[in-house]
Amino acid sequence: MLSNYFRIGWRSLFKNKLFSIINILGLSIGVAAFLLIRQYVSYERSYEQYIPNAQNVFRVQLDVYQNDELEYRSSENYAGVGPALQEELPDVLSYAKLYNMGSKNNIVVTRSDQAEPIVIKQGRLLYSTEGFLPMFHYMIKAGDAEQMDQPFKMAISATTAKKYFGSEQAIGNYLRLEDDDFNDELCEVVAVFEDSPDNTHLKVDILVSFATLYARGEWAPGRYGTGWGRKDYYTYVELREGASPIAVENKMTELVSKYASDHLDRGQKDVLSLQPVRDIHLFSKLTDEPEVHGNGDGLYYLVWISYFILIIAWVNYINLSTARAVDRGREVGLRKVLGSHRRPLIWQFLIESFVINGLSMVLVFIAILISTPFFRALGGTPESYVIWQQAWFWLTVFAILFVGSILSGLYPAFVLSSFKPTAVLHGKLKSSNSGLFLRKGLVVFQFATSVAMIIGTWAVYNQMEYMQSKDLGLSIDQTLVIERPSKRDTSYQQVLRSLANFKTELSQENDIEYVAGGTMLPGKKLRFRSPVQIKNSPNQNEVICAAAWVDYEFADAMGFEVVAGRLFSQSFNDYEDEVVVLTEKAARGFGYDSPEQVIGKTIIVEDFRNYEAEVIGIIKDFHQESLKEAQMPIMIGTGPFMMEYYMIKVSTSNLQTTLDKISSQWYESFPGNPFDYFFLDEYFNSYYETDRRFSNMFAVFAVFAVFIGCLGLFGLSSFTAMQRTKEIAIRKVLGSTLLSIVLMLSREFLQLIFIAILIAWPLVYIGMEEWLSNYPYRSELQWWSFTVSGLFVGVIAFLTVSYQTLKSAMENPIKALKYE
Repeated sequence: MLSNYFRIGWRSLFKNKLFSIINILGLSIGVAAFLLIRQYVSYERSYEQYIPNAQNVFRVQLDVYQNDELEYRSSENYAGVGPALQEELPDVLSYAKLYNMGSKNNIVVTRSDQAEPIVIKQGRLLYSTEGFLPMFHYMIKAGDAEQMDQPFKMAISATTAKKYFGSEQAIGNYLRLEDDDFNDELCEVVAVFEDSPDNTHLKVDILVSFATLYARGEWAPGRYGTGWGRKDYYTYVELREGASPIAVENKMTELVSKYASDHLDRGQKDVLSLQPVRDIHLFSKLTDEPEVHGNGDGLYYLVWISYFILIIAWVNYINLSTARAVDRGREVGLRKVLGSHRRPLIWQFLIESFVINGLSMVLVFIAILISTPFFRALGGTPESYVIWQQAWFWLTVFAILFVGSILSGLYPAFVLSSFKPTAVLHGKLKSSNSGLFLRKGLVVFQFATSVAMIIGTWAVYNQMEYMQSKDLGLSIDQTLVIERPSKRDTSYQQVLRSLANFKTELSQENDIEYVAGGTMLPGKKLRFRSPVQIKNSPNQNEVICAAAWVDYEFADAMGFEVVAGRLFSQSFNDYEDEVVVLTEKAARGFGYDSPEQVIGKTIIVEDFRNYEAEVIGIIKDFHQESLKEAQMPIMIGTGPFMMEYYMIKVSTSNLQTTLDKISSQWYESFPGNPFDYFFLDEYFNSYYETDRRFSNMFAVFAVFAVFIGCLGLFGLSSFTAMQRTKEIAIRKVLGSTLLSIVLMLSREFLQLIFIAILIAWPLVYIGMEEWLSNYPYRSELQWWSFTVSGLFVGVIAFLTVSYQTLKSAMENPIKALKYE
């Protein structure tokens, strides 16, 4: 019996080739789009899932308030947090502490035990306590990680071992570490661990034993081990099974009062909390993050899009199956007359649904195989994440196959099997009102979703364009950035001479406009923030300012716009005087009527050893960070020695020659330091990468949704035209024009599209307003985008319907009426 059902179902496919193709193609595109979106979503959600007990691993977050005003929320905290938590809270099973060398990781690693030393400017290097590798379940491939509790020991990744030692044994060999804080440490490689997985928020290549830091001097154990002064450590804790994170957080408040009571004396309030390690990649919005993170909000929208596309594909099947009820009705009537019961008929139509879904699944596999490279590039999914190897993929495929077959076939099966044979065989079968209402409702759903996705695509694209084209208040184009040398002379005067030589020589090149230095890098959060006051001011307003230091050329190179006063100038000998420039937002915060009134005032920065400086200028507010972050008040000082980044404005007409000149001068001025650079605009725009991926994926799958909807509409209009062939013929004989016939047959579908548009507009407006509210600087939803999307869908629908209608209307009426 079962084989007979399959045989009849197969025949039915070939009997109605057009509708079979539409059903199979629509389902395959819908399911493939669903699975490709789910691949991206699944990967983004897989971060830290490789840790067996990840639900018990947390990162300690630090929120700092100054006079009850939130100053910053950081992923870093104090050195003493980890030891205090493990010592005083029984629920803390273990902790891991990582030191990332303050604001950046500017270090050169050298292997010098050979004729040609290997010198690399090394990223992803951290000083680590011995608890990190076991907490994050890194597999040790060689050596003994237990030695990481000793000074001058290091563990390196397998790729890093190959980079420095090739095919040689890394264990027992030594690497020298030199950084821009004048540290010089020779460390032994004691372990090689597997490379950091792609789906982790904290990727590491070299781990240096934390005990190495203690060897820097008598002051070091307090600074790096138990201190609560400097905030430049990542701290992770593993809680005991069943421990309550909320209870632990409540006790952490007592620890802050015990160990950091002096902070309260300065009006500073520290709040420690636990951040689930699995939430960091998608939902963390803290300062000092080691990597650029994903977009949890965007992922939420993509999940909904995937379900809508899948539902639209199933809707097509239901619509076409129920629309063909009249044709299948004679078949059902004959079967019932010959003795068939309703239950076998239901099974027959469910199996037909299974055959269609099964064939579509074959096309799904082919489509995924072909399109995977494109979608991998679109979503940034690494090659190591293979969709065929994921358990969720096969579970989802079988679920879609069986559940989809039942859901998309159940209603048509019950409708078709319920026909009365006498009514069918006498030609009295008509579509029921409920059936018509369902089909119309499903068409409205399809195109309301399509309209919403088109408007959403435009809104997302417009927001991306807005963020990347908005005036930042500074110039980042044609700017090459080099970090200051890691290996530096310990003599202050020699450092200044090397820097002056580097700038002087490059400034003489015709293709170089500016060579400027500063502690600030546009796009990167400014680490130092402090309350600032105007000395002897009557209102005593306090403004929390981010702080940076620059040289004379920096302001001109970045294109700062002066609102009042002046910029730094060598003619005023500003290097020798304590002077600062403030942004407008900082100046307004002091409560004066105009920026000019702040010029000449003395500011006091208590957190910086009661630093005092004269305000010489006010500049227009600029975006130090991406437009996903609100502007902060900024205070800028000057001085040559604290430079961390060198900005070089170059001409792009002969870029390679210019790069060669810069490289040559770098090696001459700073021997022993590898030349490494990046372009400022690319760096700044990298913070939009996750948003850009979301925008691209939104657009691509919006096209899929519209195409699937139009495919279903084409099938429905084709079937309608076929059913009304005789009516069309009679109308032509009686003198109706082609245009009037097309408009008559299209009117019903266009009315449904119009209803879909009216439903979609308010819903998408609410949804996109909520999405845009996540951005402090956002574009506005344009009324014309709603109108254009409606017209676009309406025109596409009209052309889709008109094609088959016009084809039927152009047939010779004699063919349809010759038997009448």
